[in-house]
Amino acid sequence: MTRLPKRFKKPRPELGAEGDPLALTPLVRAYLDALEVRGFSIYTLKNLEHNLYLFLVWCEERAVTRASDVTRPMILRYQRYVFHYRQQPSGKPLGVRAQQHRLQCIIGLFRWLTRENHLLYNPATEIELPRTGRQLPRTVLTANEADRVMNQPDINEVIGMRDRALLEVLYSTGLRRMELVHLGVFDVDTTSGTVTVRQGKGRRDRFVPIGERAAAWVEKYVRDVRPQLAREPDPGNLFITHLGEAMGLNSVSSIVHDYVEAAGINKSGSCHLFRHTVATLMLEGGADIRFVQAMLGHENIQSTEIYTHVAIRKLREIHAATHPGARLKPASESVDENTDQLLLFDESSSEEETVH
Repeated sequence: MTRLPKRFKKPRPELGAEGDPLALTPLVRAYLDALEVRGFSIYTLKNLEHNLYLFLVWCEERAVTRASDVTRPMILRYQRYVFHYRQQPSGKPLGVRAQQHRLQCIIGLFRWLTRENHLLYNPATEIELPRTGRQLPRTVLTANEADRVMNQPDINEVIGMRDRALLEVLYSTGLRRMELVHLGVFDVDTTSGTVTVRQGKGRRDRFVPIGERAAAWVEKYVRDVRPQLAREPDPGNLFITHLGEAMGLNSVSSIVHDYVEAAGINKSGSCHLFRHTVATLMLEGGADIRFVQAMLGHENIQSTEIYTHVAIRKLREIHAATHPGARLKPASESVDENTDQLLLFDESSSEEETVH
């Protein structure tokens, strides 16, 4: 049985008669075990288990207990169910990516069942997933706004000093939340100004630069604060709780979100907000997109390209400097009849306003 953290509160439906080789629930467990053997991360397995659990609940409500009972029309009905599903209590529909994830796990399950000869044919073949557009990051901090967030923790308190170091690392490196939580004490080399990210997304290691300011805060935290928080046995994580334990993903998100709100900048987000900010500010500062890709750990440069659309300030400057029609010329220099009329209209309008 796949061992995953934080088991679901609701028990999984046991679908299929005991000893039935095609019972759905045991086959789902076998599928997750096979992925674990192949080296899939614990978080990927947890997400797959959650989405497959939702599918099992849907099947149980329709008295479908065996894998061989699942047909292509059934999967298409489940796709429509996911599309029309409304979250509680908000009543909002699932996002396109959430819909894709729910369907992709089913496609993967039945592909595996067919390949392992549990089924003669694959009912999920050629299922078309919902199409996704390219969405830009909703919110990005300016440099001044990021500094305001940095100044929110009370550095006179032990937890405040830890949180300041945590925020500085996020802002300087653009790490993913999972990568930040898993940082070890010795993964941050303040002398060389580098951070070693071990087993990041896709189980890939990489080196990331860290700025002098963030490195100084980490040094102070490790020297003065972390020893006060540490308890035996020490988990070895860089950032730990007041009980000396490794910090959880949701805990870090909540901490960062609270500081963003406390800064009063009216922008929502937490850890990923800083990831967007790092990429955008670096591109606006003139960084090559390939370097930003390497820093963020994107396998595909298309994931990084979305930030070129957010970093509009630099593009506006280049447009104003190079486009011949970017600026409105004075009337004495204008040779375009329509432009002259526009300028004359503006002048007459201003004169009328002066008279009134």
